[in-house]
Amino acid sequence: MATTDLLQRALHDPGELSLRPLPDDAARLLRDLDASPRLAAHLRAVHDVAHQLVDWMAREHPAVRLDRDAVLFGAATHDIGKTAHPTELSGPGSAHEAAGRALLLARGVDPESARFAETHAAWTRPDLGVEDLLVSVADKIWKGKRVQELEDLVVARLAAASGRPAWEEFLAFDDLLTAIGHDADRRLAFQSAYPVHRMP
Repeated sequence: MATTDLLQRALHDPGELSLRPLPDDAARLLRDLDASPRLAAHLRAVHDVAHQLVDWMAREHPAVRLDRDAVLFGAATHDIGKTAHPTELSGPGSAHEAAGRALLLARGVDPESARFAETHAAWTRPDLGVEDLLVSVADKIWKGKRVQELEDLVVARLAAASGRPAWEEFLAFDDLLTAIGHDADRRLAFQSAYPVHRMP
């Protein structure tokens, strides 16, 4: 099967978990960039987890000011710089972060939306909003990875907004992440079903 067909499938196949489709503008960017099918599948998985996070926030923390669309677009494009640094699809590297932001800006994406390509791996910066933290969490928990320092930053924001003790917010957030983590193997299987490299 040609790469274009595989990319289309990665963008639209709901898979076993009925993964949500990417926002139209994000999917269009991936098609225009002839992205790797593996990258599209990864972004679908992270975006779907981001959906679960923002849905939970809307239910449990409606008073927290949150740009839902920004989180979803950020999750859907956070690794788009890997189209310029394809070796980072299957190996370590951070060159895709600044490259992703620059690529999005060059394609007319506003700076507020493009920032996630860079901030998803820089969540210790003090100037980040809760949206940035949620994209970072989605990029970890999609595969079942827990990062205490990152989760603590989210919990602190939730406790500050709700006035409840941090331990209460931690327990609720931990329950959510544990539930999301239960499907990590199936998300990993979905991603692994698509090739890293483009095919003729």
